[in-house]
Amino acid sequence: MPSLFKTGSALAATISFALAGTPETCSNPQTSCSGSSTNTCCFNTPGGLFQQVQFWDTDPVTGPDDSWTIHGLWPNSCDGTYSENCDSSRAYTDITSLLTAAGQTSVLDYMNTYWLSDDESNEAFWDHEWATHGTCVSTLDPSCYTDYSKGDEAVDFFTKVVSLFKTLPTYTWLANAGITPSSSKTYSLSDMNSALEKAFGAPVVLLCQDTNVVYEIYYGFHVTGNVQNGTFVPTTSTGSTTNCPSTVKYPPK
Repeated sequence: MPSLFKTGSALAATISFALAGTPETCSNPQTSCSGSSTNTCCFNTPGGLFQQVQFWDTDPVTGPDDSWTIHGLWPNSCDGTYSENCDSSRAYTDITSLLTAAGQTSVLDYMNTYWLSDDESNEAFWDHEWATHGTCVSTLDPSCYTDYSKGDEAVDFFTKVVSLFKTLPTYTWLANAGITPSSSKTYSLSDMNSALEKAFGAPVVLLCQDTNVVYEIYYGFHVTGNVQNGTFVPTTSTGSTTNCPSTVKYPPK
């Protein structure tokens, strides 16, 4: 799937001319949940433990049959607790228009392939993820921008979620370990975890539905600097645990 893995630098180049606002430049940035800083434009707090969450939807099917899809990016507190819906004044309801106006049509096209809802419109899903989680990211506050225009921070959020997702090819990592979707096979949860941890660099959390059907994954990160331009460092998803049994199903789409 070569189209799935574009480089973050190429994406960043696209962003730089499209957005009106510019995020604060962070000198000597600290890593969330380990460093300390009073500058919440360069230090993610209290939501410093980010989870990039993906779906494996099979009923109904969403997305390509050889890729997991995006659920979202969640800024949990360092102990695994979390806040939601942190700023109702920025609960934007037309993410499509914001991305289009910012010139991010390639990001929008990608979202319409890999960030899909199984029970509502894609737009409603994106609106929900932004309002519920994106508004709780301290480094995305409008005060962190020069020449800010309404919605700049939401465009940065969705662009970052997409670029981060492209670095986490769950399907490929599992396939490289001989774990592919099957209607007849079952797999050891330990084997799946080991394959993903080896590729990712930190433990992951797999979740099941219908008792033993794998359908979701959490990847944990701390961030050095701001979300827009900082470094995402793989880490354990503190506070999150699997609900899967030791043997699981990984059905095809």
